[in-house]
Amino acid sequence: MPRHLLEIDDLGVDELRAVLELAARPDPPQVLAQRGAALLFEKPSLRTRNSMEMAVVQLGGHPMTLRNEEIGLDTRESVEDVTRSLQCYHAVIAARVFEHSKLERMTKVATVPIVNLLSDAGHPMQALADVLTVQQLFGGFVGRKVAYVGDGNNVCRSLVLAAGMLGMDVAVASPAAYTMPDDDIARLRKVGVEPLLTEDVAVAVDGADVIYTDAWYSMGQEAEANERRPVFRPYQVDASMMARAGDGAVFLHCLPAHRGDEVTDEVVESASSRVWQQAENRMHAARGLLAWILEAS
Repeated sequence: MPRHLLEIDDLGVDELRAVLELAARPDPPQVLAQRGAALLFEKPSLRTRNSMEMAVVQLGGHPMTLRNEEIGLDTRESVEDVTRSLQCYHAVIAARVFEHSKLERMTKVATVPIVNLLSDAGHPMQALADVLTVQQLFGGFVGRKVAYVGDGNNVCRSLVLAAGMLGMDVAVASPAAYTMPDDDIARLRKVGVEPLLTEDVAVAVDGADVIYTDAWYSMGQEAEANERRPVFRPYQVDASMMARAGDGAVFLHCLPAHRGDEVTDEVVESASSRVWQQAENRMHAARGLLAWILEAS
């Protein structure tokens, strides 16, 4: 049976560590030699497309990127029929979708691994790059703290899962109306992760090794921008917030960053910023995950 990755907790802790070990290998196993990887994009992406295509190439395979107008999930053709067709040609199907349910439907008919490149529920590939970056910077996870500041969204859930499963202390500071939903908290508790949830930024970032944020409004939420900005303004990551954290604290962001909204230009360009190392690690993390999931399947 194929293994799938729709969210970080589809991996056990030891499996998550194995993915990170594979991501760090300079000589990745050629598990995709003479094989294809289908990369579906309902949503466009700079880092996801480039990192996934290069990861597939580094594993010896051929990436095939497919945009939504070429596929038309549930408009031109059903999710199930698209999945059945693509698995005739490819060793893995990875998809960036609006509705997480489409990925779940793929797994029900798939005979090859399905990988979540982003959905409204989670962003596990980003979280893998995030914890890989933390590992490179600090050498480990236990005793380290990550503070996520902003919308308790899909990026937040995957980050908290990955960091918490690896033994990090996790704090999330969000406006009350935008905190992590109860279903997400229940899911975290099932794998032993109990983040500190607060509206108080100072409490969240105190002693943090990593301050992390994401856009106040995601793709598809642009109409909410004017409504969200005043609510999230106290959660902007600026130099004073970084100063509240621990000595040597670093700044991470999944990108793209709306400079002047969730983070100031000063912080993005500061010596504390590791966003470009984090962006590069999207490729290494993708390579590690694909190598692991294809060998496991």
